[in-house]
Amino acid sequence: MASPKKKLHGLVAATITPMTENGEINFSVIGQYVDYLVREQGVKNIFVNGTTGEGLSLSVSERRQVAEEWVTQGRNKLDQVVIHVGALSLKESQELAQHAAEIGADGIAVIAPFFLKPWNKVRAEELLDGIQDKIPTFQGLKFSDTDLLDFGQCVDQNHQRQFSLLFGVDEQLLSGLVMGATGAVGSTYNYLGKKTNEMLEAFERKDFSSALNYQFCIQRFINFVVKLGFGVSQTKAIMTLVSGIPMGPPRLPLQKATREFTDNAEAKLKSLDFLSFTGVKDGNLEACS
Repeated sequence: MASPKKKLHGLVAATITPMTENGEINFSVIGQYVDYLVREQGVKNIFVNGTTGEGLSLSVSERRQVAEEWVTQGRNKLDQVVIHVGALSLKESQELAQHAAEIGADGIAVIAPFFLKPWNKVRAEELLDGIQDKIPTFQGLKFSDTDLLDFGQCVDQNHQRQFSLLFGVDEQLLSGLVMGATGAVGSTYNYLGKKTNEMLEAFERKDFSSALNYQFCIQRFINFVVKLGFGVSQTKAIMTLVSGIPMGPPRLPLQKATREFTDNAEAKLKSLDFLSFTGVKDGNLEACS
């Protein structure tokens, strides 16, 4: 992650790219999407064109257009707009990075090419060692692994550098906070941002019992949908259900979430009191407060 105007902290929603039923980008709902994140979920930072946003299923031209629309619609509403510019071609990444700077994005993030790649595995801790000598604008990382030893060393050995160290495993965020994460990037913050912010607030006031309860509650939902089969397609279906904003289908080769999945996810969200609804008695609710 490079060149944010200020240190990135708190929740960062990995945004979905809305599509029409024929697979074209639906730019018309992005403004509504921004307002929903801010007003309903309390999330004011976004991560555009990542995995959740199907960035690598978009053409370079489309990625540029999507980035432009989020920056435009987020102006004076969002705190930070980070554009993911990773690609299989380093040349394309460089072009996308330059474009992000030109349109006024707050920062960029990049995943290294992952098809043709070196054989050696580098831990995040090793990656951060001396990185600002090579990339002076480097500001932090999104850590999407469950290796808390590696993440903990990233935190422990970089206190003086004031990096943004963002945890990327939504269902284990509380563990990341204990290890020193400054924030988090995730897809569930699109529709569980409010509940996750409550967990962050409990953690900050050192009410660890409440924070743990919130994390367990979030885990109940994520564990449930993972068992059903959970990915980008299902994230789109859940976001459509919760927000009322049409996210559309995913790009091929991904397949649209089934009606059965959506119905089951809706029932679980209601049982956890994550949706406003009527007709379900309190006795059917799982304890999540």
